[in-house]
Amino acid sequence: MAHNTVEHYMRAALAEAEKAFDKQEVPVGAVVVCNDTIIARAHNLSETLRDPTAHAEMQAITAATNWLGGKYLEDCTIYVTLEPCAMCAGAIGWSQASSLVFGAADEKKGYRTITGSLLHPKTSVEYGVLEEECRELLLRFFKSRRG
Repeated sequence: MAHNTVEHYMRAALAEAEKAFDKQEVPVGAVVVCNDTIIARAHNLSETLRDPTAHAEMQAITAATNWLGGKYLEDCTIYVTLEPCAMCAGAIGWSQASSLVFGAADEKKGYRTITGSLLHPKTSVEYGVLEEECRELLLRFFKSRRG
């Protein structure tokens, strides 16, 4: 498989989601890509940090802005395995990320359930990338929790 493809980066996000799964966190992973380079990798840490804001996207945005030395991700794409919630979409909007790519839709808590725009007007969105793999990991996690 070629590097620097949408699927390549989503697989990197899925690898992060697997790390969350292994920590008994909701398995969501994210990576931030700038100039064809992954500059940040993150996964959910809400249980580990006992912090409801420690979503994969929030962790990735913080790592990426630290790496870049500024608060904007204007030339960056955020890849995440699950549709961001309203909190994360708002943070993505404030970061002015150029693009958002996500795998599985979140019909219950995804940002698209909210009326109004949470993302920056210039942020492009692509979704459904590796959707089945992203959804399957979440389903496997919640099935294991019901036990």
